[in-house]
Amino acid sequence: MKSNLMKYTLSSAFLISAMLLAISAGSVSVPISEIIKIIGSEVFYLPIDNNVDSMYVSIVYDIRLPRVILAGFVGASLAIAGAAFQGLLRNPLADPYILGVSSGASVGAVSTLFFNISIPFLGMYTLPFLSILTALATIMIVLFFAKKIDKTMRVESIILTGVIFSSFLGSAVSLIIALTGEELQQIMGWLLGSVSMRGWRYVGIILPFLLVGGLLLLINTRELNAMSLGEDRAQHLGVDVGKRKMLILMSGSILTGAAVAVSGTIGFVGLVIPHLTRKLWGPDHIYLLPLSIITGAGFLILTDLLSRTIISPQVLPVGVITALVGAPVFAMILVRQRKRR
Repeated sequence: MKSNLMKYTLSSAFLISAMLLAISAGSVSVPISEIIKIIGSEVFYLPIDNNVDSMYVSIVYDIRLPRVILAGFVGASLAIAGAAFQGLLRNPLADPYILGVSSGASVGAVSTLFFNISIPFLGMYTLPFLSILTALATIMIVLFFAKKIDKTMRVESIILTGVIFSSFLGSAVSLIIALTGEELQQIMGWLLGSVSMRGWRYVGIILPFLLVGGLLLLINTRELNAMSLGEDRAQHLGVDVGKRKMLILMSGSILTGAAVAVSGTIGFVGLVIPHLTRKLWGPDHIYLLPLSIITGAGFLILTDLLSRTIISPQVLPVGVITALVGAPVFAMILVRQRKRR
């Protein structure tokens, strides 16, 4: 019990520290004491202390806080989706980016922006809805072709098929960009991955999908533990493997599609964070999934902070930073797997 409490305490401390640091740092540094006063007044509907500079209030509440919360939600979504995919496929190399789910969501999002699609009864949720739809379609197609190639559906076959479809869908996105006129800058900025200049509206867009997708995965932690031992053994333990597999894939696609819709393609978060969390706290999905949410949120908040401060006043796309971190980790995991075999 003490060990589990320590896991959550340390992870939560990491997330809170990352949030305070990201809100404080920037071209104008905001003291942490002022941040606590401003956030406290907003949360508890208290009047703001007259000694707090109004400029700090504007910087924190209108600019940095929504950016930090959005980065946290995106990181949490990608991390828990990656942890679930890795458990389901029994391979630490599986994540939404590698399996092509992120690329599928990108096609839906870029098409929505390019053709200016708006579904009347969905309004601002048109973009995440179509991203989720194409993400879900992509994972279904990947699994279908993987089964055609290899009837036993070995993990290597699924990952290889995912990489092929990811390349194909990346080409489709490039084609749309080549045909783009005035929307080019907007789509390119979105495609490289960023949470800047999004505001509270985008926080509201991703939140319901994070809650639904995250909850669906959290109620399947015991089933993921069983399926990580192999589908046959899970079936003997009473798990409805087909139904649970579909539910987990759908939940991961919901989370990935919503994250891609609000922030663009940010790769390797779903690979690095579950791998790191598993190394630190163990493979039990009952703890791995919620801890991945917390750690993933903190990681992307810090990555976004690095992207906007490393070459200030220029801002790097956050997807570039995650790729620089994630690619070596991917290579390291691959080498270790080869050595074990």
